[in-house]
Amino acid sequence: MTTDTARTALRTRIHDLDALRAIALLGILVVNITFAATGFSMNVTDPAYDSWLDDAVRWLNSTFFGMKFYLLFSFMFGYSFILQTQAAARAGAAFKPRMARRLLGLFALGAVNMVFLISGDILTVYALLGAILLAMRGVRDRTALIVAASLYGYLLLSMGSSILFLDTSSYFDHASQVAAAQESAANLAGGFGSVVHEHIAILPLYSLSQLTMQGPTTLAMFLLGMVAARRGVLVGLTGRESWLRIVQLVGFPVGIVGGAVYASIGANGNTLGVLVSAMTAPFLAAAYAATLIRIVHSVRGRWLGSTLAPAGRMALSNYLGQSVATLLIFTGVGFGLVGQVSPLEMMLFAFAIFAGQVVISRWWLERHGHGPAEWLLRWFTNAERPAWRKRVGC
Repeated sequence: MTTDTARTALRTRIHDLDALRAIALLGILVVNITFAATGFSMNVTDPAYDSWLDDAVRWLNSTFFGMKFYLLFSFMFGYSFILQTQAAARAGAAFKPRMARRLLGLFALGAVNMVFLISGDILTVYALLGAILLAMRGVRDRTALIVAASLYGYLLLSMGSSILFLDTSSYFDHASQVAAAQESAANLAGGFGSVVHEHIAILPLYSLSQLTMQGPTTLAMFLLGMVAARRGVLVGLTGRESWLRIVQLVGFPVGIVGGAVYASIGANGNTLGVLVSAMTAPFLAAAYAATLIRIVHSVRGRWLGSTLAPAGRMALSNYLGQSVATLLIFTGVGFGLVGQVSPLEMMLFAFAIFAGQVVISRWWLERHGHGPAEWLLRWFTNAERPAWRKRVGC
């Protein structure tokens, strides 16, 4: 690698990959904070917060955040998968056992997260689907794209059939869902044992969601990210590429209309809405990514890339940190604010937590080469203890 190419790769990582990870983390937090701050989700609204402002915030959340940012995060996982293969090759290490250890470490961290810290988790899902990606690492780009398209075809067929032929009204009985949500909120307001019990109790429903919708879309994004990394899509960008504008011109109208339909007809409580969102959310996620890339490569927007990059470099630590923060703020383990904050206040909490992480991440990386969770996972992955403190002059 020439000196200019190395500098370009480094700049691309800072301004593109890490900034994208950071924005994806913020979007995921805006959605996930609901599961810590209240027993109610997008399926049914809390009767205590039913004003026009509460409804408007929920609508905006579903339209612009719901089902979008985990797709971007998943795409980045697939992209980073190829970067991991390149890192293993540079180190002269066998990639398969190295990645297998990494996935095992992710699964362990995810298991701790979803049992002790927050309802639901993406790390365990990434670890399991990452094993499929590992098995498919040798497939051609065309095959990977066909499989990704087939996964979305499966969703269209399965969910479309459900809409046409199954009566799902009993699954979304409002009274029973309100009662269940109130029970969840009571459990989250209790002590640590009560919180853990609630996290475990939600696992069957969460697993069903992964099998039926989020799992297939996540794997599809893994594959798209893998193909994009092979082709160097995010390498050497200037922000002036015509395809970025095309992604925006197509992605925003398709994604926003789909998100608005999803939000307007009941979000996760309506199968048709979920299907519409599943089909259109990738367009909005891509438009977000294209917009951020163009901004961070502009003269006025470079500061944003530099500001966000440290949080993206510590994506794993910050993801787990978000779980810790919401546990301490909302559940009975900490301040016990569960059920006492409005949808707008939840969103403000999410942005405040993320802003704190941006500041802490920059401070941390000035002194350390990796985030704490990244350091631990790197040690487990490479079977070699990395340096804890940053070396002088590095």
